[in-house]
Amino acid sequence: MSGHGYEKGRLNLPFVGLCTFGKYPYQPDWDSIDADFAVLGAPFDFGTQFRAGARFGPRGIREASTLFSFGHAGAYDHEDDVTYLEADKVRIVDIGDADIIHTDTMQSHANIETGVRAILKAGAIPIVLGGDHSVNIPCINAFSDQEPFHLVQIDAHLDFVDERHGVRYGHGNPMRRAAEKPYVTGLSQIGIRNVSSTARDGYEDARKMGSDIQSVRQFRAMGVEAMLDRIPAGGRYYVTIDIDGFDPSIAPGTGTPSHGGFLYYEVLELMAGLIKRGDVIGLDLVEVAPDYDLSGSTTTLAAQILLNIIGRIDYARRA
Repeated sequence: MSGHGYEKGRLNLPFVGLCTFGKYPYQPDWDSIDADFAVLGAPFDFGTQFRAGARFGPRGIREASTLFSFGHAGAYDHEDDVTYLEADKVRIVDIGDADIIHTDTMQSHANIETGVRAILKAGAIPIVLGGDHSVNIPCINAFSDQEPFHLVQIDAHLDFVDERHGVRYGHGNPMRRAAEKPYVTGLSQIGIRNVSSTARDGYEDARKMGSDIQSVRQFRAMGVEAMLDRIPAGGRYYVTIDIDGFDPSIAPGTGTPSHGGFLYYEVLELMAGLIKRGDVIGLDLVEVAPDYDLSGSTTTLAAQILLNIIGRIDYARRA
């Protein structure tokens, strides 16, 4: 038989069984996480300023991720000539969702932070499924007792608002809150474009506080390698991906779509280069809103990019 991974164990095709992320084991006991990567859902969308619905993002991404769970032998990439995510080499668990309390931002954020801290305590890499982009705030808070790191953001919007109408913890604030942390050494904000939710003073503040801001057009003009050269080499990186960083032609399922965004391979090549450049210590992917995703292309894109990134992080660490 060919080495397609069906020789042992249950077939477990995508359309059967339970929808954990990638059909990896479910671990409900956060004190017993034993894994290299742990997936946490953060179904919170009270921070949105326009269309809500990202609370269903984790559920949608998990269901889409079952498409990539064929067999038991990992995923062979002929371009890289590498088999990623081999079951006997990488341990991935899904620890479910953080408790979200409707209308209570601070306690909901605290519960997300608790989940990320549990993952870090177990020595695993947190993979957080949003939720709106405000869930990045508790994710970054959870690293307060970790070594410093550089934050890499893929997004259409700068998300650097300090305070607006008394709001400091919505989805327009996370990068400002991150930049304030003494253990965040700088930010690379990539894909920022067009009419922004952050005013000019926010851009000025971001640059003063250590941000390198590049649009999609600037990224394409310089190329992937030049963009990577702008990110500190040999560092520790936390990655936050807003799905609206991608073009809405391939990712319509989001609350604040912005045309002129990235295509799949642009982000994959950037992430692949970043993983070779240093150590990715955490990742969140946010703002997937399945109700606006009639074809399922957005949730599929989210699941595909996440599994590709996880596979490359694992391979780089073992290599």
